[in-house]
Amino acid sequence: MPLQPRFRLSFVSLGLVIAAAATLPFAAAHLRADRPEALKPPSAIEIAKVIEPIYTVQAGVDGEIFPAFANYASLQRVRDRKFATVSVRILNSTTGPLKNRVSVQIPGWSDQEVQTVEVPASETRTLTFAPTFLPRMFSNREIAAATAVVIATDTSGHRVYEETVPVRLRAAEDMYWGQGFKYAPFIAAWVTPHDPAVEDILSRAKEYMPGRRLPGYEPWKNTAGQVHSTYEQAAAIYRAVQESGVSYVKSSTTFGQHLDVSERVRFPHESLNRVAANCIDGAVMYAALFENLGMDPVIVLVPGHAYVGVREAQRSDNYLYIETAITGRATFETAVLSASRGLSRFRPEQVLRISIAQARHGGIYPMPLYARPVQRAAGSVSAAPVSE
Repeated sequence: MPLQPRFRLSFVSLGLVIAAAATLPFAAAHLRADRPEALKPPSAIEIAKVIEPIYTVQAGVDGEIFPAFANYASLQRVRDRKFATVSVRILNSTTGPLKNRVSVQIPGWSDQEVQTVEVPASETRTLTFAPTFLPRMFSNREIAAATAVVIATDTSGHRVYEETVPVRLRAAEDMYWGQGFKYAPFIAAWVTPHDPAVEDILSRAKEYMPGRRLPGYEPWKNTAGQVHSTYEQAAAIYRAVQESGVSYVKSSTTFGQHLDVSERVRFPHESLNRVAANCIDGAVMYAALFENLGMDPVIVLVPGHAYVGVREAQRSDNYLYIETAITGRATFETAVLSASRGLSRFRPEQVLRISIAQARHGGIYPMPLYARPVQRAAGSVSAAPVSE
């Protein structure tokens, strides 16, 4: 992870502005001196006839749509949206009220979303659109060109505005951190606890537990008992991941704009199927394993690196941290010690802990899984994206 965090969280609407501004016609040509009435300025009624509303379209982050953001926005109610996949700003520059029916669609990639708006004279309204994307979007592995189609009609159904806006759809694995890691909580979209590959690892990990059980937190136990159980379960999960063959492979290259604040992040099923993960890949994978058990994981970002942590007990403020990047070559005890030593080298303001539970509370849910079983070389069944 080459990024250097300065941490602040916000959600903003970003995008490419494409303005279509109406212009007033100049006075007619061939004016004659013997027709002074032709030199009179047009009346207010004549001006009102030629002035039209101004529509401005914004799409994605400078014209690029990131699937994690698109999925988040589509799950929000319109009035609750903090930003949009596509926004349409309407300036009613006429002298009367304006009522429009506006639709937005990315053909071949999304459903159509329709909204109705009333704009008083000389006022502005901004509509936030987040059409539901089709499975193809979340199976796409490279940047792809597409078009957002924006259509506005009046109350009689007459088309008053139409614009096709070129957009670029980023790969499903592309994470946009933003300046100062402002969008870091969206990494929770990669934490997919219900992934069949995650379930497969847990089914193996239980074999390394007393009584062949992975119970998560058990409320009837006291804090000390929960802490001991958390350590045992984390060690069992670590061993199951290690024995699956996962080891460190960087693979964070992506394409498009803002490459200094974006990177490719593997989903857990990719890491487990390809037996390859870098530090952030491993962190989201382990977080998914812990979340599946109803435990409370965090992803910890420091300059150039990432760790995973899990709350030791339900009523504890302490976390068990793991260095996931050495899963393929070190013991669990070494991974815990390495994380503790690594985190101690940074000042508190250099460390960002992303609570998966808090991200869920904020509406950041796992990205959709469109997968089919595939056979791994070792003979076990895992999951991989479906190509369309």
